[in-house]
Formats: sequence, C-alpha cells, structure tokens
Amino acid sequence: MAENDNIEAAVLRRLLAHLDSRKDVQNIELMNLAGFCRNCLSKWYMAAAAEQGVEVDYDQARERIYGMPYADWKAQYQKEATAEQLAAFEQSKPADDA
Repeated sequence: MAENDNIEAAVLRRLLAHLDSRKDVQNIELMNLAGFCRNCLSKWYMAAAAEQGVEVDYDQARERIYGMPYADWKAQYQKEATAEQLAAFEQSKPADDA
C-alpha cells in the first residue's frame, strides 16, 4: 500500500509540474476537454486532506495546486474566456439532476 501511495504521489507531483509548465492552458480549456481543471484538483486535494483528518481550506489547496496564491495566478495567467469556450462549457457540463 505504501508503495502505491508513493507512486500516486509522484504522479500528482508530475501532473502539477506539467500544469505549471503549461500556464498557457486555461482552466476552461481543461474543463471543456477533460472535464476537470486546476480548481477541481484543488477541491480534490482539500477533500483528500479532510479524509486524512487534515484541515486544508480552499485557498490553501489552490495555492498547492497553482504553486502560488490563486489571485496572483489569475492576475498573471488567466485570460478572459471566449464566447466559444463559454458555449462549449455550457454544453459539456453535467445537468444538475444527473
């Protein structure tokens, strides 16, 4: 079990490094293509911490995932979503009752 946890932790570190190297990829693009984004990863991180009895708030989780405070990342790297991206997001998001 510990070996598997170590492997999974290494994969997460590699994913975060990859996303860090691709700041050009916007969250809405990730959502539209993969169904998750950096904010989703932050929420998953927060939930996993809670499962381990560790309190991590959303801002702390985002800082771990983004590698900096979210406000800084947003100011430096986030672009305004295009009308096409927003339309694709509305098409692809699950229905509330699903």
